[in-house]
Amino acid sequence: MAEQKKQEQDLNQILKVRREKLSELQANGRDPFKIVKYEVSHHSQDIKDHFEELEDQTVTVAGRMMSKRVMGKASFCHVQDLKGTIQSYVARDSLGEEAYKDFKKLDVGDIIGVKGQVFRTKTGEISIHASEITLLSKSLQVLPEKFHGLTNTDLRYRQRYVDLIMNPEVKDTFIKRSKIISAIRRYLDGQGFMEVETPMLVSNAGGAAARPFETHFNALDEDLKLRISLELYLKRLIVGGLERVYEIGRVFRNEGLDTRHNPEFTLMELYQAYTDYNGMMDLTENLYRFVAQEVLGTTKIVYNGVEMDLGKPFQRITMVDAVKKYAGVDWNEVETLEQARELAKAHNIEFEERHKKGDILNLFFETYVEEHLIQPTFLMDHPIEISPLTKKKPENPEYVERFEFFMNGWEMANAYSELNDPIDQRERFKAQEEQLAQGDEEANTTDEDFLNALEVGMPPTGGIGFGIDRMVMLLTDSAAIRDVLAFPTMKSLGGSDSKKAGKAENTVSAGADAAVSASSVKLDLSKVKIEPLFEDFVDFDTFSKSDFRVVKVKACEAVPKSKKLLQFTLDDGSGVDRVILSGIHDYYEPEELVGKTCIAITNLPPRKMMGIDSCGMLISAVYEYDGHEGLNLLMVDDQIPAGAKLY
Repeated sequence: MAEQKKQEQDLNQILKVRREKLSELQANGRDPFKIVKYEVSHHSQDIKDHFEELEDQTVTVAGRMMSKRVMGKASFCHVQDLKGTIQSYVARDSLGEEAYKDFKKLDVGDIIGVKGQVFRTKTGEISIHASEITLLSKSLQVLPEKFHGLTNTDLRYRQRYVDLIMNPEVKDTFIKRSKIISAIRRYLDGQGFMEVETPMLVSNAGGAAARPFETHFNALDEDLKLRISLELYLKRLIVGGLERVYEIGRVFRNEGLDTRHNPEFTLMELYQAYTDYNGMMDLTENLYRFVAQEVLGTTKIVYNGVEMDLGKPFQRITMVDAVKKYAGVDWNEVETLEQARELAKAHNIEFEERHKKGDILNLFFETYVEEHLIQPTFLMDHPIEISPLTKKKPENPEYVERFEFFMNGWEMANAYSELNDPIDQRERFKAQEEQLAQGDEEANTTDEDFLNALEVGMPPTGGIGFGIDRMVMLLTDSAAIRDVLAFPTMKSLGGSDSKKAGKAENTVSAGADAAVSASSVKLDLSKVKIEPLFEDFVDFDTFSKSDFRVVKVKACEAVPKSKKLLQFTLDDGSGVDRVILSGIHDYYEPEELVGKTCIAITNLPPRKMMGIDSCGMLISAVYEYDGHEGLNLLMVDDQIPAGAKLY
C-alpha cells in the first residue's frame, strides 16, 4: 500500500508539472491549442521507403513524441504517426538556443511537427535533422511505461485511443479492417450490386433468431426495437425491382458477451434475384479469395497457428452427412420425434420439450460437427424447423435450401434460397409465434407488411449474411471480437449492479495502467444468511492435499447451450493453459472477468461439463441475501503472480 501511495503521489506531481508547462506557454502567448493546422509533406514510412529520393531534402512530419533523449547540445526524439515512427536529430545549433530550450521542456506524449532534412545516422538509422520543432498539442496525461506498455486487457478496450498509441499491432488490425470492408465493397460493386441503407429502428425486429433491444420513440409515443438483421427490408427492395442489393451496417442483439459475440456488431447482407443458394456459394468463395488477396496478398491465412487455404475449392457437405461422418448417426433412418429424442439421450445431448426432430439434428451438429469445420466449408441443407425464411428442397420438404459457411469451427456466413411463397411464409411465421408462446424469446413474430410485399411478388432470390467482425478476426489473427471492434461494449465503471445483490469486487488496482474497479455492492447485513459452520471435522491430512493456487483469467466465455456455465482459460503459472468451468453466469458477464486474479483448487481430477473437461474449481463465496442467493468470485491483488501457492 505504501508503494502504491508513493506511485500515486509521483503521478500527481508529474500531471501537475505538465499543466504548469501549459499555463506558462499560454501566458507567453504560445498556446498550442490555438494552432489550427500544420502542413505535413510525408509520413514516416514514406520517408524510409523513398530514402534515396528524399536524402538531403526538406520534409515535414507530424505525430506523437514517443521518446526523447537529451544529450547536452544535441538530442534525439522519435515521432509516431499513422504509418510508423521516425527518429529526429535535434541540435541546438540547427534549432536555435531558445527553440532548443523549448524542445527540452516537451514531454513524451506531446504532439509535435518536425521540419528538417532527411539523412542517415552513423548507426544507419534514417532520420530527420530538425530545423524547426512545433508543439501542436500538449499531452496532459502520462502514457503507460515504455517496456510494460498497456497490457491490462480491460483498460485496453476502455481506452482504445491509448491502446492504438502503445501497440502498433492494434493500429495495424484496424487499418486492415478498413481495407477489408473497402475490398468487400469493391468486389460487390464490380458484380453489379447496389449498396443501400435500411431502417435501424423497427416496429418488428425479424430476420434472425435473437432477442432485440427495445426503446421508446417519444414523438409518436410508440415502442420500437433496434434491428437484429437486415433481411426483411432488403427483400422488399428485391420486390421493388432492385435485383442486386447489399448493406453493411450495425445490428443489435440483446444477448451475452464473449470472445465471439458483442451486442452490436457489423453485418453484411446481400440479395440477388434469379439465383439460388448455389449461386451464393460461388459468390462467397470468390469474395473471400478476393478480399484475402487484396488485403493480405495471399489466399492462405493463419489463425492461432492453423493455416486455412482459401485458394482451394471449399468443401460442400449436407448437415445429415456431416452428422453421420462425425457422430456416427444416420439421420435418414430417424423417422419420428421419439427416435430423435432417444438418440439424443443416448448421446448425452440435452434438448427441450419444444424441440422437434430437426432441432435435435441441429443439436447433434453443434455438439459433434462444428469444431471439425476448420477449413472453408459450406454446411448445406438444414432442417426446416430452424430455417423459417428458406425455400424447402423440392425432393425432400423436411429440409431447406440453406447453407452456413464455416471456418475455424465458426459460422462465418448464413445463406438461403429465399422463400418467396407468401402462403408458406405465413405458416412459418405462425409456427414461430407458437414457439414464442412456449417461451422461445428468439422466435420471430408475424410481419404483415413483409407478407404483403411477398404477395406483390418476389422473384426467385439468393441471399446471404456475413459476419464482418468474425471475418476481420480471421484475416487479422485476432483472438476476440473486442480486438477488432474499436470501442466494444463494456460494463460501465461504477454503474449499478444489474445482477443479484451480493456481487462485489474488492480488488486493489496496482500501477498506472490498472483498471478502475467497479463500486462494491453494499449489503444490508440484516438480510444476509450464511450456511451453518460445519460441525464435522475434516482431518488435516485430507485438507492439506488440496492445492490452492493463484490463477490469472486469460479468457472467459459463455459455454454454448448453457445458461449458467462460464469457461475460463487460466494461467496457473505452469506454462500450460488450464480450463475450468464455473456456473456463475447469473452473477458475472464473461468480459468483466478477463484479466482478473482469482483462487482455484488445481489438483482435482478433470470433470466433464457440457462435453468439456473442467480441470479444477474456482473459489467463490456464497450466501443468501434477502431471500436470494448471493455470490462473489474470490479475487485478489493483481500483483500476486500466477501459480502462487496458498497455505
